[in-house]
Amino acid sequence: MERTLILFKPDCVQRRLVGRILARFEEKGFKIVAMKMLQVTPDMAKKHYQEHVGKPFYPSLERYITGGPLIAAVLEGLDAIRVVRQMLGATSGLEAQPGTIRGDFSLSRQMNLVHASDGPEAAQREIELYFRPEELFDYSLVLEPWSRAEDEVG
Repeated sequence: MERTLILFKPDCVQRRLVGRILARFEEKGFKIVAMKMLQVTPDMAKKHYQEHVGKPFYPSLERYITGGPLIAAVLEGLDAIRVVRQMLGATSGLEAQPGTIRGDFSLSRQMNLVHASDGPEAAQREIELYFRPEELFDYSLVLEPWSRAEDEVG
């Protein structure tokens, strides 16, 4: 099983879309192993977006991500990183295909509702930034045997 960080960004919270979008991940079969609401500080933003600090667009990105509370979650499932990113669609809501989360709910390049880790190393770093180890839960869902074949392990 693979884990990925999801951030329901401030625009997602403000537009009251968290439940609808979270439901799509659950309906797909992902398990929520951690979730909490928090306010990202400028220091956290710099750590999270470390590869963008110093770029011309970074100040507006920092204002956006620190502009209101967000909900951080960790999802677990087979090939979670790739599948979640496919579900989100293109980074820009203007380019995302209908049927994807951004394609259905976003009309902005920057205000694109949800962040998802882009690889295993990023997922580990981001999960550690937002969650302490004791905030991550290992448990079984009674539906797991009905969600994947016995030989499908992550």
